[in-house]
Order: sequence, then structure tokens, then C-alpha cells
Amino acid sequence: MTIVQINGVPPSPQPTPSSEETVAAAALLSEAFAQPWWTQAACREVPEAGDLFFSEELPDIAAAKRICMSCPAMAECLEGALLRGEPAGVWGGQLFHNGKVLTQKRRRGRPPKNPRPEDQLPQVPVPEHLQRLIA
Repeated sequence: MTIVQINGVPPSPQPTPSSEETVAAAALLSEAFAQPWWTQAACREVPEAGDLFFSEELPDIAAAKRICMSCPAMAECLEGALLRGEPAGVWGGQLFHNGKVLTQKRRRGRPPKNPRPEDQLPQVPVPEHLQRLIA
């Protein structure tokens, strides 16, 4: 391997995960998608689910959350997303951004004095056993 210096400065070392961390992460992902709950997920029946569940638009996010509210796999989906640190999207009825659950989202720009009803996202309850992972 050749190390290239830019303007006489050697590159900074990049942290690499240990083999144990890599194996653990791979096992976690394969376990998450091998779970029988995935076959029960309501989002599997939604056409263009990727566009809906990973949209930045408030009406799409609200629609995705409403689908999750009646999903039999909601708790398992949310738990898996929390364990994997999902970077974005609606998972288990909760909106993720940068690996964290957002409690609310608003339109770009200055917030209106009176909130618009169409901008109100449905509140999906978090199962008790997962609340400690979100806080």
C-alpha cells in the first residue's frame, strides 16, 4: 500500500472497526431481516413504500406513520431500527434523522403563528420496553 502525502502532510489514520465489531454488526443486520416479523409488516403491501417511508414531505411522513399505527410488527420494527441506528426514514411509527428519533418535524422556513392542521404528524406511542432506548 502506498501512502500519498498532500502538501507534505501525511493522511490522518482512519478508524477501522475491529473484526469483532464488523462480525457483530453483520450478525445484527442479518438477524433483523431474518426475523418472522418482517413477513407481517404492513409496509410490505404498500406500493412505492421506499418513496413514502423515506420522504422529507410532511404528508408522506404522516401517511407512513398512519400505516405503522396498525402494523402488527411495529414494536419489532422500531426495536430493530434503534439497534441498527437507522439514519433516516419512518421505522416502527417513529421518524428517524441521523440515527435519532425526531419527536416533531416542521416545514422549511419560518414557522407559522398558527400551526396548520395538515402539518400535524400522528403521534404513534412507543412501546414501554423501548422508551429507554429513545430517551
